[in-house]
Amino acid sequence: MFERPERSHRVRRTFGFVDLSGFTHYGVVEGDDKAVEQLSLFRSVVRSVGSSTGVRVAKWLGDGAMLVGLDAAGLVSAVMLIMRKMEDAGSELGLHAGVASGDVILFEGDDHIGMTVNLAARLADLARPGQILAPADTFHGLGQTPAALGPVEVAGFDDAIELADVARVPALVESLNL
Repeated sequence: MFERPERSHRVRRTFGFVDLSGFTHYGVVEGDDKAVEQLSLFRSVVRSVGSSTGVRVAKWLGDGAMLVGLDAAGLVSAVMLIMRKMEDAGSELGLHAGVASGDVILFEGDDHIGMTVNLAARLADLARPGQILAPADTFHGLGQTPAALGPVEVAGFDDAIELADVARVPALVESLNL
């Protein structure tokens, strides 16, 4: 009988998907060269923030990135910093993001599999420019409770999820020292 080598185990992580808003339309209107300039700026900012915050780029996804961190506060802080640096650099495109924390399978040492990853990706898809959507209970243990947006149906999930836009919570932004 074939014995499969142990190549995966469960870990607790926070995931963020951050994406350039309107990138496809921007490329159509402004052309590929201008679109590549915006993408280069985005990737440069993400790399610089990642190296200074300990948040890792798990994957580049065209005009977006999948980020991995050890905790929600650190990852949200990194996403907020990415948004601020993009604005300061004069980016012509906004960003939107989704964040989720939970247990996942670390597969073959470098890939994360599980519903937490899927939720963060789906929340990024739902977010509007400037939003960072996360389950409302993400920051429960940090003494910060963002105002909930209400229960939202999220594709692939059976039950509606109580969401919050953590980019719009001044006390949370201040507590992250941005």
